[in-house]
Amino acid sequence: MNKHGQLAEFLQARRGLLLPEDVGLRTYGERRRVPGLRREELAMLAGISAPYYARLEQGQSRNASPEVLDAIATALRLDESERAHLHELARTPKRGNTAPRPRPERVTPAISALLAALEGTPAIVLGRRGDVLAWNAQGQALFAGHVDRDSPAGPGRRPNMAKLVFLDAHTRDLYADWPAKARAVVGNLRLTAGRHPEDPLLAGLVGELSMRSPEFAAMWADHRILACDVADYVMHHPTVGTLTVTQQTLQSPQGTGPAVVIATAAPGSPSAAALRLLAQAGGASEAVRPRRGADSRPS
Repeated sequence: MNKHGQLAEFLQARRGLLLPEDVGLRTYGERRRVPGLRREELAMLAGISAPYYARLEQGQSRNASPEVLDAIATALRLDESERAHLHELARTPKRGNTAPRPRPERVTPAISALLAALEGTPAIVLGRRGDVLAWNAQGQALFAGHVDRDSPAGPGRRPNMAKLVFLDAHTRDLYADWPAKARAVVGNLRLTAGRHPEDPLLAGLVGELSMRSPEFAAMWADHRILACDVADYVMHHPTVGTLTVTQQTLQSPQGTGPAVVIATAAPGSPSAAALRLLAQAGGASEAVRPRRGADSRPS
């Protein structure tokens, strides 16, 4: 999983999603062998030569200017997140030896303090690959009440939210609109892959999910990017019933370091009352926690 390979795949996939009529091109009823725009049509819309665009899409050109990339992004009708992702993929990687082995992810003292300050509000701390590095009692009870509360303490036991969403039946049932949650997970993983193309653990995660979940494989293949910092979800919780929460992701602008995901509800709403009940119960998730020695993590 390298940047230029991802760049070629991204351009091919997004070109295939655009129809001639979407961009005002007439086809006069001609039959096309493949869906989407042809390379020469995309190049014409971007105002660049067809041979140059072909080299870029084939991963043979590594020096596209920001102006050219912006022209291609406009032709492909990319949104702001997708445009930034395109620039990230096209950036020439730094020269040097092979990428260093990823360092173990840890919760900083500042994030620990933030998690403590959020007591009463469901919150979890996620590493860049979606591993749960920490959570408060309400976060565990809301997002993964069936998972051992102490599992984030050990790097080898940490739950992974991408695996839970795609491979765990309890988490799948938790979301009324599971496809929307799944697309958000895939979109964020795509952004992470663009920033960290040489991360072997991330590549392994993507490979495992692609092998075990046809739905993940299909979503990963279409190269859609989704920077999901704020989203509303209807959740069917086994303890407090149906509620609507706003999930917000707090992270540095560069996307480095752990992210804190919190869940809130509209003040005075039944969902807010449900979250208060979850907070007051404290050990509400104990009723669905596995027995000691049971392994609730997706394998």
